[in-house]
Amino acid sequence: MSTSQVDQMIIEHDTEMLSERLAEVFRKSEVGDVFTPDVFFDLNMSVWRFQLEGPASFEAFLRELNPDGVELTTGRATPTASGFVVEHQDRKIEDGQEVTSRKLLLCDVREGRIAAVVVYCSGEWDEELRARHALEAPMIRP
Repeated sequence: MSTSQVDQMIIEHDTEMLSERLAEVFRKSEVGDVFTPDVFFDLNMSVWRFQLEGPASFEAFLRELNPDGVELTTGRATPTASGFVVEHQDRKIEDGQEVTSRKLLLCDVREGRIAAVVVYCSGEWDEELRARHALEAPMIRP
């Protein structure tokens, strides 16, 4: 594939708009119409991996995991030849305690909608783990 063909594929979708619409899915635990009907999810959690197919199955998973949604900040959203990569950092209150996580999502786009998502998640970090992390491995950059 030539460079011009890759450049054309990259501009066929709006990375910023789609990455923000994807963020809203996590914020609200509602899928809306951002996904294709046959969307495929490959979810790599800190100690587990599983797959889902279809918007309804992903929404059911999100509602079980985060019934009230989460606060979510998006980081870089970078276009790729087949879609985009985006960083997520989220926060929620669970049993009265703040829980955070970081995710990297690799998305394939087809006809302006997300057709596949591979998620890599750090796992959930509670206050104790964040404090330990700050002591043992302080960050150089945010």
